[in-house]
Amino acid sequence: MISIIIGFVLVFFTVFACLPSGAFGLGWGSDIVLFLKGASPVFSAVVGIVSLMVGFADVRDKREAKREEAESEAVSAAPSKERGEGRPL
Repeated sequence: MISIIIGFVLVFFTVFACLPSGAFGLGWGSDIVLFLKGASPVFSAVVGIVSLMVGFADVRDKREAKREEAESEAVSAAPSKERGEGRPL
């Protein structure tokens, strides 16, 4: 519940900061746009790096799962002494 209230307060402050100062705001609109222009390349680089890391981890996990599946198939295909398989009668 408190997080919803904090969220509403922060959204209200953002709108208040963007409104022109002559009316009912702080007039930070141009500063916010300037910040977003400067932060966009940095943000896209960070998102790209995170996407690459997630992609590499996904490929590695799939490769490991495939290897474990092959190992489990090899173990299940081998004769087991406990079940008495592979022993001559």
